[in-house]
Amino acid sequence: MSVPFVTSLRTAGDPIKVGDSDNPLHIRVQVADLWDSVRVDAGGDQPVTAVKRAALAEFYPDGGVDPDELVVRLHGFEILDEAKSLLDCSVRDGSILLLVSRRRRPVR
Repeated sequence: MSVPFVTSLRTAGDPIKVGDSDNPLHIRVQVADLWDSVRVDAGGDQPVTAVKRAALAEFYPDGGVDPDELVVRLHGFEILDEAKSLLDCSVRDGSILLLVSRRRRPVR
């Protein structure tokens, strides 16, 4: 099985599985504040919020962040309806989803 090169950049370990699909989308999810990323294999019919929550569970195993405080961006634009499926939001094989804080915080 061939996976996009972008999913191997700055990621370690096995991909997170979201949903059950014979032909999953191989994507990368990054959290801007952590400068870290994970690989995710998800069915195209899975909602964006399911991928977001699975990635956050990997980044913050103790539940240290509220998923509602982060937005998902694709190609620099916020995905406004995270209940839509990945394919409905134009996520494709090799896409990168960026999780950023909903509100801007002051620089310290």
